[in-house]
Amino acid sequence: MNRHIVHNCVWFPIFLIGLATLILGLVWICHPEPWLLDQAPNEVLIKTTFENLFSSDINKHLPIYLKVMYRFFGLWLGTIGLLILSYVRVTKLGTNKARSSIYSILFITLLFLYYLMYNYLYISPLFPLLHSLALLLTFSMYFSIQIKE
Repeated sequence: MNRHIVHNCVWFPIFLIGLATLILGLVWICHPEPWLLDQAPNEVLIKTTFENLFSSDINKHLPIYLKVMYRFFGLWLGTIGLLILSYVRVTKLGTNKARSSIYSILFITLLFLYYLMYNYLYISPLFPLLHSLALLLTFSMYFSIQIKE
């Protein structure tokens, strides 16, 4: 296969991972009630509905707290996405060291995400996204092996 095409198959999937992470972070930042984006797994985890949780007088300010926490989480995700995009843009994953660094970080992160989701958020609507990110990482790693330095 053409060396240029192989190289594009190395960096572009990682670029897409960064883009997906950035977009997901922006969604959590911009959504008016971000806890509803993954409502079902959250309600299973806390063993009650948000409606019941918010109806108690002691929890009347809980929506504000949750909004701040989810916005912080969105900011964190967006920042990670921007860092991945910047790393790919600067390095184009042109060296084995650049590829190994990002692969190890993404692999460990995805591994822990799988652990958390399968153990605590097992009905999350985000599983297809997680599988897609893992597939993109695998695709990039496969083509990285094809590069002859």
